[in-house]
Amino acid sequence: MTEFLQHLVNGVSVGTIYALIALGYTMVYGVLKLINFAHGDVYMVGAFSGLYIARGLGVDAEPSLGKALVVFVGAIVVCAALGVTIERFAYRPLRQRPRLTALITAIGVSFLLEYGFQLPPILQGEVPFPPGPTPRFFPEPFARVDYEPFGVHISNYDMVSLAVAVGFMFVLQYIVYRTKFGTSMRAVSFDASIAGLMGINVNRVISWTFAIGSGLAAAAAILVAGSRPSINPLLGLLPGIKAFVAAVFGGIGNVQGAMVGGLVLGLAEEYVSGYLLSSYRDGIAFALLILVLLFKPEGLFGRARAEKV
Repeated sequence: MTEFLQHLVNGVSVGTIYALIALGYTMVYGVLKLINFAHGDVYMVGAFSGLYIARGLGVDAEPSLGKALVVFVGAIVVCAALGVTIERFAYRPLRQRPRLTALITAIGVSFLLEYGFQLPPILQGEVPFPPGPTPRFFPEPFARVDYEPFGVHISNYDMVSLAVAVGFMFVLQYIVYRTKFGTSMRAVSFDASIAGLMGINVNRVISWTFAIGSGLAAAAAILVAGSRPSINPLLGLLPGIKAFVAAVFGGIGNVQGAMVGGLVLGLAEEYVSGYLLSSYRDGIAFALLILVLLFKPEGLFGRARAEKV
């Protein structure tokens, strides 16, 4: 029983990270109907942004909750700005083009971030940029505290990750369904041209959507980097793909679906690796994707929509 509960805790811990990244996929797709495959690499940029801010604050020598909050918010701001920049210069000029064009561009932006961060550093010292291919150590933003109720190991990082993911989900639900901006988002999602005729600033809505989604990816990156401290420029490749699977599994475009999809994927990975073979851990995500596409293509919480052809 203890082993089962330990796998449950580990699965929820990983699943909350997938959920946070999947929320970003869901928001962008809900408004633009675009799969932003660069989202996983924005997550990577969030980790390195947090590293540079942490080094500048001297977190290595004196970690504290206040410094951790500055690192957390700073990384979110950096990635929000990056998301807006990507949308403005990579996606907006292609908005009236076929969707395949934007999809290929998203893949190109993803490779640009991944391999751009592996270039030889121009700035040397404690914070080289680009960081180069060498993995970097991410300092713990605040002191780790471990608990063992009933023999199950739980850290304060696990609890913070879950609280942050659930908190962001409720905040997003409130924004989407209870605010004027959320009404504008849903209008743009339904028909951007009609929303523009009704006085909604479509470009502003889309930019803010990218900012929020990219900020969520940064939040996930800091939570992961703080507890699993080795980071590198390919850090976001696999988590980004898995978070996309989680978003599709829950019903891409649905906030609750992204949250549930992330948790289900994290638990599935943990139990498969714990009771079957650990080498199947990464494959389970794609097995779930195939099953969903076969039996419920719109996802658990998604709705089938008729499209004009």
